[in-house]
Order: sequence, then C-alpha cells, then structure tokens
Amino acid sequence: MQELQEVVEVGMKFHGHKCPAMPMGIRAGLAAMKVLGVERAQDKELKLISETGKGHAAGCFLDGLMTATGCTYGKSNIEKKYYNKMAFTLIDTRTGRAVRISLKPEFFGKALQSPFVQKRKEGVPPQDIPAEIADPMVANVLSMPEEGFLDIGPIENIFVEGGKGVFEAKPCSVCGELTFVNKLKGSGDDLRCIPCSEK
Repeated sequence: MQELQEVVEVGMKFHGHKCPAMPMGIRAGLAAMKVLGVERAQDKELKLISETGKGHAAGCFLDGLMTATGCTYGKSNIEKKYYNKMAFTLIDTRTGRAVRISLKPEFFGKALQSPFVQKRKEGVPPQDIPAEIADPMVANVLSMPEEGFLDIGPIENIFVEGGKGVFEAKPCSVCGELTFVNKLKGSGDDLRCIPCSEK
C-alpha cells in the first residue's frame, strides 16, 4: 500500500486534480505490470496501447496509466486508439508478452452515476468538486480489490517492431528548422520538413 500511495502522490501532481479515474488508471497499470512480471519502463521496455479517447474521464485514466507504467508520449512507447473505452494493452517489448485490461462494465456504469460525475455533467471543473465528494471515491478506488473493478485478460504474444533512435538532423530548405532526417522529404539540397513539403 505504501508503494501505491507514493505512485498516487506522483500521479496527483502530474495530473493536476483529484478524481477517481486517474487512480483507476494507476491501479490498472500496476495490475498489468504485475501480471507480466515487469517493472516500470525506464526507456522502451514496455509499450502501452490505449483504447481511450478524449473529452471525458478516459484522459484522467490514461494519465494514471502513464504514471504507473512509465509509458509516455515523450518516449514514444504509447499509442492511443481513440476507441473511447476504458481499456488498454500493456506489452513487454523484450518478450512480446501482453495483457489487455478494461474496467468491468458494471463498475464503470456505476462510476458514471457517481456524485463526482454528476458534478462534472453540471460543468463543475474537477478541481472545484468538494473533497467530501472526491476523497471517498478516490479512497474506494485505492482500497478495492482488483477483481472488483478490473477485467484482466489472458497473456498473449504481440510482436513489437523495434527500432533505433534517430540522432541526425538537417535543416529544412524552406523554413530552416533542424528536422530529424527520417522525416525529411526530398533529396539533395531540397530537403523539406513535413509541414513545408505540404505547402
């Protein structure tokens, strides 16, 4: 529980407000790591394929997943499918072992009827929802057994194509900005970044 509390504190600072969905993501991410027997990604040891969307609590859930797993957009070891589901797949890139986890439908349905979500429907920003509403919901998420809210799928094998980092950049012949060479178009002295090549 101490380790969970430390991860939640980091997640709250990163996420910016207290809500139940971000800790759900933390718990789900930690559960996936436990099933695969892996540690948090320092580089690209893990890949996360998120089925979340935008404009609803799935963004909060995804912040929790990133906090727990270390899969981030900066490291490019996360992919978002925009299916608008509270689900994801975590892959151990070294072995190809993967697990898909989603919120149980009955749990998620009840969560959408909660006082917290009702306040959000009224247009109340999450940071302005009173602690007496948010705190018990977060505490419930943190103390609930995994089987009470997570559907954990079987371990499968998913091939993840590896690749080396690109460390060479050249100037775009139009805007002059340095661009990594794998995204320059053209040849010779007429190398263009993607935006300039589309003009």
